Amino acid sequence: MLRHYPDAGEPLVCRPVTQGLLNHGYRVSTTRGSYFLKHHLDASTGDRATIVRQHRATQRLQSLGVPVAPPLQDAEGDTVTEIGGRCYALHPWIDGLHRAGAQLTTSESRRLGALLGTVHTGLEQVMGPATEPSGPPGGYLSPDPVDTFALIDELLTATRERCTRDSFDELAEHRLRERRALLERHADRRPPTPGVPATGWVHGDFHPLNVLYRGTEPVAIVDWDRLGVQPRAEEAVRAAAIFFVQPAGELDLPKVRAYAEAYRRAAGAGTAELAAAVHRVWWERLNDFWILRWRYCLHDRRADPQFPAVSALAVWWTREYEAVRQAFTG
Repeated sequence: MLRHYPDAGEPLVCRPVTQGLLNHGYRVSTTRGSYFLKHHLDASTGDRATIVRQHRATQRLQSLGVPVAPPLQDAEGDTVTEIGGRCYALHPWIDGLHRAGAQLTTSESRRLGALLGTVHTGLEQVMGPATEPSGPPGGYLSPDPVDTFALIDELLTATRERCTRDSFDELAEHRLRERRALLERHADRRPPTPGVPATGWVHGDFHPLNVLYRGTEPVAIVDWDRLGVQPRAEEAVRAAAIFFVQPAGELDLPKVRAYAEAYRRAAGAGTAELAAAVHRVWWERLNDFWILRWRYCLHDRRADPQFPAVSALAVWWTREYEAVRQAFTG
């Protein structure tokens, strides 16, 4: 790989970066410094043209002052290297730490919201007009509870058929039964398909593992694999639900309020847009069991530690729906 980057120096050490669920990353130390080597594995975003689009977006965002880490160019001026049919990119190594919402002050939460708003307005400048949404046709259709009930039954069967049940299986069964009851009670609140949703270019995966801090300063937004056209306010709500969820499954609403106020101001988003996004993301969370699907259908347990807080959040959010909506809309 480094033979394509003669200015990067000779390799000394290559260590895998353990964080991240979809792609592989490595810290490469050479005679001239340290770099982040990214191996693009995700089939939906790992083709060369998609990666090049991500790279160009970050290069242009950097020119606007957005904290990003664009890839290096190789000897031919390319940013993607194909070896054995696989795509790789070399980025500068950014020293920094990930900070969850519990580690942010209210003022820093406000700054985080402003940062995401700046990302959205910056993408609007560098990517041009947003056209069709990313993803499959009908991407704006909200989950159908009929399908969710069938999935709940499938997952309940999987939890019961395990030879040796543990505390996770017990919690999973409890949450599945609880969620079915909630969906039966709130099935009439399924969001309508929006006629003209407020879409725009979004990062697509804005959460604590994709924002690097140096002290209190955000120094790099990384992992642009999900760059695409989506309802932008929904990204703001989803991000807050990850950053500011507490271990018991509650959102830190004072921080959410500061974050959302700054986001609305920076992105030029109205309260109606945020209110609609809150409703759609709440419904999405109420119908979502991705962690259990990973565990029981794909036999992948990497996301298991997230389940207690994530599953509790859907229940708490339903109970505190109005308070959450007010936090996002002011």
